Amino acid sequence: MGEGWGARRGGDAGAAGADSVEAMRERLCSKVGCAREAVSTLTYDYGDQMAVLGPLGFGGDPHAHDLCAIHTDRLSMPKGWVVVRHETLAQR
Repeated sequence: MGEGWGARRGGDAGAAGADSVEAMRERLCSKVGCAREAVSTLTYDYGDQMAVLGPLGFGGDPHAHDLCAIHTDRLSMPKGWVVVRHETLAQR
């Protein structure tokens, strides 16, 4: 995959501090053809037929998928799968 893919997904997972936060803000939705900013991260456990949807992760995991707000809301899984949604408290 080209240089643009890694930059688009937020770069190195080992980065710390302000660089990590800034990289998270630059990530886009993983859905093909979607150019919206990612707001959540989706991971799968195929053995347990479970999908976990949570706040935007730090990146660098090739098995994680970043989703925009629209695709987060539209998420559906195959029959029999469990979806665990981890919500964060809104900042005031």
